[in-house]
Amino acid sequence: MTPPEIRQVIIDILERIAPDEDLSNLDDAVSFREQMELDSMDFLDIVMELRKQYRVQIPESDYEHLGSMNSTVEYLTPLLKDA
Repeated sequence: MTPPEIRQVIIDILERIAPDEDLSNLDDAVSFREQMELDSMDFLDIVMELRKQYRVQIPESDYEHLGSMNSTVEYLTPLLKDA
């Protein structure tokens, strides 16, 4: 997968987890939590969706890499390169 494809996957997951959020103005450099009403359970839902859809194992110690769209895409690019 390319970075733009990974970004779209994350957008799709966010739309399912937070259907009332307007993602059209999402700033990729700003943390998700600053822009959206996400709690820790929503964050875990993102991780679980990635695991379910793409069999990506994300250790809890790496959760810090999933704070913003830019960091999430950067983290997932090598993991999903063959997806």
